[in-house]
Amino acid sequence: MTFDIGMSEELIIGHAAEAGTDFLIYTGNFCGYCMAAKRLFKQKNLTFKEINFDEHPDIRNEVVITTGRRTVPIIFDLRGETPMYIGGFDETNSYLKK
Repeated sequence: MTFDIGMSEELIIGHAAEAGTDFLIYTGNFCGYCMAAKRLFKQKNLTFKEINFDEHPDIRNEVVITTGRRTVPIIFDLRGETPMYIGGFDETNSYLKK
């Protein structure tokens, strides 16, 4: 997914620019798929920046507007020139097997 720069997209691009990691992951408390995604990154020696919606509820709506995804985790690959939206845990697990 590429972004047409708007307020919502700028928020994610800003988080990605500040991350300095391989991946950006938006999470929530008590989310089994979020924990599984973080374990997967650690197993593959990939770095990630986590932003928890329960700790930062004001940004959730902007991320949902941009991605269309209402559930967590919401994961972006930051290893290219622009952040690439992957999806959730299942999509990320498949993506990393390629």
